[in-house]
Amino acid sequence: MSRRRKKFPEPRTAVIESLSHDGRGICHIDDKVVFVHRALPGEEVKFRYCRTRSKFDEADMLEVIKPSPLRIEPRCQHFGICGGCSQQHLSSESQIAAKQERLLENLEKIGKVKPETVLPPLTAETWGYRRKARIGVKYMRRDKVVRVGFRERSSSFLANLNRCEVLHPRIGESISDLSELVLKLSIKDKIPQIEVAVGDDNAALIFRHLEELSEADLVLLREFGEKSELMIYLQSGGPKTVVRLSPKRGPEDELDNESNNSNTKLSYYLPDYDVEMQFKPTDFTQVNAGLNQKMIARAIELLDPNKNDRVLDLFCGLGNFSLPLARKAGAVVGVEGETSLVGRARDNAARNNITNVEFHTADLNGDLTLEPWYGAGFNKLLLDPPRSGAPMVVANLPKPLPDRIVYVSCDPATLARDAGTLVNEQGYHLVSAGVMDMFPHTAHVESIALFER
Repeated sequence: MSRRRKKFPEPRTAVIESLSHDGRGICHIDDKVVFVHRALPGEEVKFRYCRTRSKFDEADMLEVIKPSPLRIEPRCQHFGICGGCSQQHLSSESQIAAKQERLLENLEKIGKVKPETVLPPLTAETWGYRRKARIGVKYMRRDKVVRVGFRERSSSFLANLNRCEVLHPRIGESISDLSELVLKLSIKDKIPQIEVAVGDDNAALIFRHLEELSEADLVLLREFGEKSELMIYLQSGGPKTVVRLSPKRGPEDELDNESNNSNTKLSYYLPDYDVEMQFKPTDFTQVNAGLNQKMIARAIELLDPNKNDRVLDLFCGLGNFSLPLARKAGAVVGVEGETSLVGRARDNAARNNITNVEFHTADLNGDLTLEPWYGAGFNKLLLDPPRSGAPMVVANLPKPLPDRIVYVSCDPATLARDAGTLVNEQGYHLVSAGVMDMFPHTAHVESIALFER
């Protein structure tokens, strides 16, 4: 017996009341919440149901009967289908205002705290900004085409893209070229993903392959890399299997897996601190270079380091904050959980002739009290944790307690939780907080907060 297709309620018309945390319009039908994709507050819209649940429903907008003055024309022709962006129909100013509101709401509701000062939002370029991404690849047997890009909204299927407006132009304008390249490979149905990494001068693509590539495949990939001036890497398994295919490796690369050759290195420059950060294509780096520079400047402004300060930088990565801080502070200690990033941070310190910084590896979700550096005495602390936040750190701060803490967050809910601990249990007050638009046109909220004793 075939399964009956679920029958949804008939299309409805409603006035959108507010915006959800993920950028959907909210209305009520028969006292039940309905989340309407691509609808904005104040608009009267017609929509059709696409999913029903016990406590709320979801819907796709069919027509805007009365538009909001905040509505704009999306720049991307794939908006509404591709799940990479959710807010291109909302002006950039309104997007960041909504994110600021969400941060303050989370701080008050979850952390029971309120900043004394709300920092003005930090913004940078809103198009072609994304330097890091993992994009899906799928061979469509019936149509004999290859799709490359992000998944459709609320779906496991890849969107049918020919360009991407938020990816760095070197990649975003080459989506069709990548599709054609993979289509020519003998294992076109065994390439599930391409990872993107872009530096100031070079860009790299990592092709994940589930079967061995033929010699003809390797030739095609090398030729594509040379023609496009892109570094090509292959990945047959986990992160440790990543190897460079093009440009050909040289003697220096063989020694330390790195290169000072400008044609074979990925790096970004922080001009305010005369620091060049080299990284590997699989390393974590901030996706938005322009915003990253402004974020570092704000963190340093809030932390206000001087030559008498000892600064502890937890979740330091490859030294994105540590090395600029070391230009201002007396001493900096950076700690990171990933050994490879600690090695990269040390290398970057040496390349930039920065000698007042040291780096250590540690599990920052574990007991840090036995770490030799933990009790070294730090009067200032910078935190830049993952989405899970830093609950263990804020509950067990190094003694004596730092006078000032700057917390950089990629999730306002976990920042709010940790802010509650710092203020209500550790005796700090929340001096200031504000958002930063690291991911324009998405619901992602990056924020920064200053705490003082």
